[in-house]
Amino acid sequence: MKNKASVLKFFKKYSVMTLGCIIYSLGVALFLDANELAAGGVTGIAIIISFIAGGKIGTGWLIIILNVPLFVLGVIFLGKKFILPTLYATLFSSGLIELWNWLILPHMPEITNMLIPATVGGALYGAGLGLIFRMGGTTGGTDIIVKILRKKFRYMKTGIISMMIDVVIVGVAGIIFRNIEQTFYTVISLILFVISFDFVLYGGNTAKLVYIVTTADKSELICNGILQELDISATIIDGKGAYTGNERTVIMCAVKNYLFPKLRDVIKDADANAFTIVTSAQEIYGEGYKEHGGDEL
Repeated sequence: MKNKASVLKFFKKYSVMTLGCIIYSLGVALFLDANELAAGGVTGIAIIISFIAGGKIGTGWLIIILNVPLFVLGVIFLGKKFILPTLYATLFSSGLIELWNWLILPHMPEITNMLIPATVGGALYGAGLGLIFRMGGTTGGTDIIVKILRKKFRYMKTGIISMMIDVVIVGVAGIIFRNIEQTFYTVISLILFVISFDFVLYGGNTAKLVYIVTTADKSELICNGILQELDISATIIDGKGAYTGNERTVIMCAVKNYLFPKLRDVIKDADANAFTIVTSAQEIYGEGYKEHGGDEL
């Protein structure tokens, strides 16, 4: 059973990473690279170099070349466990970029509104990379630098660290391309990248933290609804009203955003007068959420 679970975990990990590579490579090849919008990281550096070289060297090949020294750095600081997923994501996504350039790009309609490649390209790039990061991989390059810095600056989100590096690359791109309008659209793509990346990377770990203050008899109805209808657990805390002095029961539970409307129905049906406090929980560790011993994203 343990071997079967390991195989399923491995299959899930690389299936999600494969999907991430496809989304990421489509964003780069068909929208960013094709419109000379320098994406962040090594991808952006590769686009700049490819532009300087007059397109004689493919962006995908440049990504692989630039990754070699950074890959060595990753082994030193991140350990050997990152090698396989990063190597897979780097080679596969780079190969896909070259494939899309040959297979799809010649048949793409001409885009005159640069807002389209900037927004679509940035969103696809961020979403794809977010999926790869969630599975413990990177596409190499400055992603490795981001992971190393994330270990030191644990209070900073991955997307923010990535954006700080990318701002420098975008600035260089603006100087190289000598086009203010191009730089403006590149900044838009970068903003969309960060939003999309952080949403995919952290979105599944956010939830609502709910405190329900009710009476002892109605608390049982609410708890039963939470356990049966939402299939989640809760914690019961004994309380006392400061003004009335009456005994109260406080139910605390973390609920994923899409389940919250159902929780409201449960509370309303059991005790329409329940005093309910709802806050956002940015990160949750434990069953159904992130593991305590898992990698920090």
